[in-house]
Amino acid sequence: MSRLFGTDGVRGIANSELTPELAFNLGKAGAYVLSKNQQRPIVLIAKDTRVSGDMLEDAISAGILAMGGNVIKVGVLPTPAIAYLVKYYKADAGVVISASHNPFEYNGIKFFNSEGFKLDDEIEDEIEDIIIRNIDVNSHITGDKLGRCLEAEDNALSLYADFLKGTMGMSLKGMKLVIDCANGAAYKVGEKVFKELGAEVVTIFNKPDGININCGCGSTHPEMLQKTVLKHNADLGLAFDGDADRLIAIDEKGRIIDGDKVILICTKMLKSMNQLAKNKVTVTVMSNIGFHLAAKEIGCNVETTQVGDRYVLESMLKTGSQIGGEQSGHIIFLNHTTTGDGILSALQLIKAIKMLNKKPSELSDEIVIYPQILKNAKIKNENKKKYIDDPEISKEIKKVEEMMAEEGRVLIRPSGTEPLVRVMIEGKNIEIITGLAEKLADLLEKRFG
Repeated sequence: MSRLFGTDGVRGIANSELTPELAFNLGKAGAYVLSKNQQRPIVLIAKDTRVSGDMLEDAISAGILAMGGNVIKVGVLPTPAIAYLVKYYKADAGVVISASHNPFEYNGIKFFNSEGFKLDDEIEDEIEDIIIRNIDVNSHITGDKLGRCLEAEDNALSLYADFLKGTMGMSLKGMKLVIDCANGAAYKVGEKVFKELGAEVVTIFNKPDGININCGCGSTHPEMLQKTVLKHNADLGLAFDGDADRLIAIDEKGRIIDGDKVILICTKMLKSMNQLAKNKVTVTVMSNIGFHLAAKEIGCNVETTQVGDRYVLESMLKTGSQIGGEQSGHIIFLNHTTTGDGILSALQLIKAIKMLNKKPSELSDEIVIYPQILKNAKIKNENKKKYIDDPEISKEIKKVEEMMAEEGRVLIRPSGTEPLVRVMIEGKNIEIITGLAEKLADLLEKRFG
C-alpha cells in the first residue's frame, strides 16, 4: 500500500480515495497518537468550502469521539487559522479538511499539533501504521468515556481576524484592493480583515457553492484578478487559494507578483527595519535564479531546501530564519505564525509597500525573473536517480553552468510519480536555454531511458 500522507496531509478524490471510512480511522488513530497523555483530548476542526467537507468533517469527528476525544468545529476557515486557534483554545490537536488549490472533487485531511505545527514524518508514520495494520486503539472506550462535540467559547473567525489585523500595525485607509477568495476558505474572513483595517475592497470569487472552489480563480488562475485590478484602478490585487495559505499578488499595472517576489520584497522591509533574523531568507530549489541574484545584491544569505513548505519550515527552525517560502506563494513569517498564511502574507506585503514607500510595480521590477525552460526526459523508474553519479551527465551540467557564467541555473529532479526526470534550466536567453534543456533531456533518455 502506498503511503497515506503526502507532503501536505492525506489527499484524494472524496468518497473514492478519501472515504468516510478512512477519515473515521484517521480520526481515531490521530487522536490516539497526538493525545496519549490526555484522557480527554480536545481537537479543533476547520474546513474549506468543498461539498465533501461536511461528510469528511462528520466522519473524522466520529473517529475522534470514539477515542474519547472532544471536538470543536469552527466551520469554514483558512488552514492557517487552525495553526493559530489550536494554541488559543489550548487544544491538543487541530485538523483541517481541505485540498488546497486542487479541484473541488478532491479533498484532504491535515493535522496540526498543539503548538500549531504540521506533523513530523515520524508521527504521521505512527498514525499510518495503526490504520494499515488495522490496530484497534479504542476497544475499551464506551459509556461516559466517549467524546462530545463542544461549542467554541468565542467566535473563531473573529479571533483569527483580530490576530491578522494585529500583525499589521498600520491603517490601510486610502488603499484600494481587489481580493480573489477562490470561492474558498477566505471568502468571509478576507474581506473582513482588509475592510476593518480601512481599505476600500473589491471582492471577487467569494460566493462558494461547494463545487466552484479554485475554478478559474484564485492563486493558480489570477487572470480575472488582473483584469479587475485594471478596471477599478486599484493599488493592488491579492489572490488566495482554496484554503488561503497561499498568496499571489497583482501590481497596479495588472502584472503578477509571484511568491519569489513577495518574499524578497518583504525581506527588504525586514532588513530595512533591522529585523531580518540571521540575515537569512529560506526558499526551495524551485526559486528563480533572479531571486538569488537580487537577494545577494541586498546582502542576504539564501538557505535552499527541497520542494515543500514543510521542508522550508524545518530549515527555518534549524537556522533561525524568520521568513521563507515557495514560488507558488506559500510564505511563512515565523515571527507571526507557524505555517503559510495568504492573508497574513498580503498584509506583510502591503506593509512593505508602505514602509519602502514605492509602488508595487516599482518593487516588483527591482527583481528580474529569468526565463525558465522545463523539459521531461522519459526514464525507467529504476533508473531515475542514476544520473546523480553519472560522469557524462555531470560533465554536461558543468559545461552548461560554465556557459551561463553564474547568470543561469540547471536543476534536475526525478518525478515522484512518473517515469520521468525533469530538466529545468534558467538563463537570460530563452532560445539558448531551450536548446540546452532539450540536449540535456535527450542525453538523459539516451543513457537511462
